[in-house]
Amino acid sequence: MVSMLQGISTTPTIPMVRVQWNDPAAVMKALDAGAYGIICPMVNSRADCERFVGACRYAPRGYRSSGPTRALLYGGPDYPAKANDTVIALAMVETREALGNLDEIAATPELDALYIGPSDLSVSLGLPHGLDRSEETMLAAIRSVLEACRRHRIKACIHTGSTSYAKRMIAMGFDLVTVLSDSRLITLAGNQAIQELRAAPQPAAPAKPAMPY
Repeated sequence: MVSMLQGISTTPTIPMVRVQWNDPAAVMKALDAGAYGIICPMVNSRADCERFVGACRYAPRGYRSSGPTRALLYGGPDYPAKANDTVIALAMVETREALGNLDEIAATPELDALYIGPSDLSVSLGLPHGLDRSEETMLAAIRSVLEACRRHRIKACIHTGSTSYAKRMIAMGFDLVTVLSDSRLITLAGNQAIQELRAAPQPAAPAKPAMPY
């Protein structure tokens, strides 16, 4: 993670990290390493969300420990004074339980956005694994997250598996979409190259030389 954050620091891109779980130690470690946004999976209740956002903010707005080792070098000497207002917290909605608690989660102070994890949410709703689902059950869940974000004036985000679905979500009103992952993009490009080469015309077989009699 730190190596990737160092690489991102050479660009204008704002570094964000999806931590592996709602673990305050992992959240604080990512922030101290220079992340300016944290995406937290499996936030299913108001208590889960308070635990998450509290780790993103210094007191009195949270309980983040003071030790921004790399963040201080990356963000400058005023980092501690401004971190509470510059770090963004995105809670992932990935379960039926989270859908039932949307308003409580979205109303959590210090939360900046809800971020739909579509594959886990699909499974939780009894649908197959996968992205870009078009079943009405899934579309209704997606709309409910978007509406909760609008009611509570936070951002709505979703992960997608194609540019076409990403554009569909943008048209629906989502503020942020992510498209695939680096490994999936490489896989798709590799498969496309193989298919194009296999579909290319094959050279004609050389004519056999005439046999002398």
